[in-house]
Amino acid sequence: MKYNRKPIVVGLGEVLWDVFPDVAHFGGAPANFACHAAALGAKGFIVSAVGTDTLGIQVFEEFRLRDVSTEYLQKNPLHATGTVDVLLDSQGQASYHFACDTAWDNLHWTDSLAVLAQRCDAVSFGSLAQRSEIARTTIYRFLSTTKHDCLRVFDVNLRQDFYNADVLDESLKIATILKLNDDELPIVAKLLGASESSFQKLLPWLSERYNLQCIALTRGASGSVIFANGTFDEQVGRDVKVVDTVGAGDAFTAALVVGILNHKPISEIHQTASDIAAFVCTQPGATPLVANSS
Repeated sequence: MKYNRKPIVVGLGEVLWDVFPDVAHFGGAPANFACHAAALGAKGFIVSAVGTDTLGIQVFEEFRLRDVSTEYLQKNPLHATGTVDVLLDSQGQASYHFACDTAWDNLHWTDSLAVLAQRCDAVSFGSLAQRSEIARTTIYRFLSTTKHDCLRVFDVNLRQDFYNADVLDESLKIATILKLNDDELPIVAKLLGASESSFQKLLPWLSERYNLQCIALTRGASGSVIFANGTFDEQVGRDVKVVDTVGAGDAFTAALVVGILNHKPISEIHQTASDIAAFVCTQPGATPLVANSS
């Protein structure tokens, strides 16, 4: 499809604050994705929920600054805005601990969400936001309402114990694109009963089993791999000074999606995605300013 308008791209799931030992940064994988997609030339929307607390109020301003629509960002007076404690190791790699029963866990369906679902050209969702039945039901209803050619991107995003084989299987059945990293791949493979172990065999296996258009595997300093149309495209890792890795994968996913929507070659898309992800690693927080490269 050629666009006479900006493609409509939706981040569906959690919005939260990444709380580091010394500072808090606005984030959440779907939120990060929507922000980066907007920076790359898409019309970004967020579908999530925040509390009516101070952090929730600040979320609206963060999205405004990044030109992401908050028309479908729900306000929940009964639950707090989500937070996650982030710890960084000596290489800047992050580990996470999430607050429970937050506003985004209580994302509920509305008739207006059906309108957005039918309009959107791409939507990214993950496994974390499916830890509650309320949010999971809303997510699947949104995905099932999208048009047939909508890109439905499953960003695995395994966190703590908020995932299982059923969530992975059901998500992959409705997805058209899969994004995961090299720590997540063996866990996904084991839970889904794969007998293969190398990414060279696992990616084609997943692609065939779930009829996926594209699979992106990020590998940290070792680079990344995209499997599409039966072939692999590889990028080496970028030599950058890492401040933190939070949001780098979300930037990669956004660049991948915007590139596909703009009908660019996979090799060009992959290079752009790798460059943007590397830049995010050199900046504090998940959504630093990224120059428009659409």
